[in-house]
Amino acid sequence: MKFNNTLFGNLPDGREARLFTIETTSGLTISISNYGAAITSVIMPDRQGHLEEITAGFPSLEGYLKDHPYFGVITGRFANRIANAQFSINEKKYRLPANSGPSHLHGGPQGFHTKLWDYAISEKPGSVSIHLTYTSPHLEMGYPGNLKAVVSYTVFENNVLQIEFEAQTDAPTHVNLTNHAYFNLSGFRDNVFAHKLFVDADHYLDLDEKQIPTGKILPCAGTTFDYQALNENMSFVREPVDHCFVLKTNRSQDQPAAMLFHPGSGRMLKVFCTQPGIQIYTGNFLDGSFIGHKGLAYGQHQAICLETQHFPDSPNHPGFPSTLLKPGEVYRQTSKFVFETL
Repeated sequence: MKFNNTLFGNLPDGREARLFTIETTSGLTISISNYGAAITSVIMPDRQGHLEEITAGFPSLEGYLKDHPYFGVITGRFANRIANAQFSINEKKYRLPANSGPSHLHGGPQGFHTKLWDYAISEKPGSVSIHLTYTSPHLEMGYPGNLKAVVSYTVFENNVLQIEFEAQTDAPTHVNLTNHAYFNLSGFRDNVFAHKLFVDADHYLDLDEKQIPTGKILPCAGTTFDYQALNENMSFVREPVDHCFVLKTNRSQDQPAAMLFHPGSGRMLKVFCTQPGIQIYTGNFLDGSFIGHKGLAYGQHQAICLETQHFPDSPNHPGFPSTLLKPGEVYRQTSKFVFETL
């Protein structure tokens, strides 16, 4: 394996953002920055060995310092939406900044995606790990408690990327962390509808007109949200999606939560996780205004997100799996991305 630690750019206050690039012997190359804890690039061979970029992102820090659709970043303290930008803990109401209509989205406008994380590097035979740490102060973006978050990215020689999330707090607070990478396994030659998808879920969350869960959990069977066919029988992505799928509770951790396949290139991505849900988002709001790798303008439906997470608006739905973290507890979740070529 090859590893490089280079300058990615300087923040307006002069601090340096780093770029960590890890390459396996088979040619998979993953780049990660400590700004936003972002996956900035994934370059992967197709079945002929041709290398192409398969994630949406920017080649320099400048793109990440501006508003963007959360390309590859860690979203927190709370991934996805919180209705009316508020929740209550022990009968005390906390108000958050609204940055998606009346809702709070992805931790707010100065969420974890805008932070320069501390970093440490560890190398072992067959793997390289980037350990990123950020301490969010009490009431940052309205959230109670001083929260220490650690995100560890490990790239293995067998083309596996593992993301481990940990957090601890000194006051009760809500935590829901995810990576928001956008994938296109065709190398952006085709859009998402040329991909096949499997999701290990037989239910999804019903949403209102503001993309907030109504509280209803609906069956996938007989709808366009049914992506339960496996392997070569996987369904093509049929229509725009921006929904949280409820992963089967009896599923084995050895069973992929989702699989994405591009028949033309032979590239396959398998996603494993410990989370109860996965948000599938087909780049519905990409509009060509963001220019990324090799000058590519990311248009509508040119990339798909597979965001492992707890359910959106969980703080306001007692029936959903809890996202409340208390002092003395450790928030701990793991996601694993397996890159294969068929």
